Amino acid sequence: MSHTLVAVKPLPSYKLLLAFKNGENRIFDVTPYLSLGVFAELKDVSLFNAVRISFDTVEWPNGADLCPDLLYADSQLINQPQSNQPSP
Repeated sequence: MSHTLVAVKPLPSYKLLLAFKNGENRIFDVTPYLSLGVFAELKDVSLFNAVRISFDTVEWPNGADLCPDLLYADSQLINQPQSNQPSP
């Protein structure tokens, strides 16, 4: 299943607030990746905060990006999508 991102917002402590097309908002912690290759450059907070949506995932100006399915699977749900069903 593909998970489409519609918005990203950088948060303190190298976390990302992610909004998915299915209506879910989730928090993803980038900290475990900060010692890996190009991701180490994201320790620079100004670079980290320059995150943006690119196609269906997040990307930074240095070329670092993460798979949208990984972002979804390894993030913490902070809200469920609202049901569009009428109240009884």
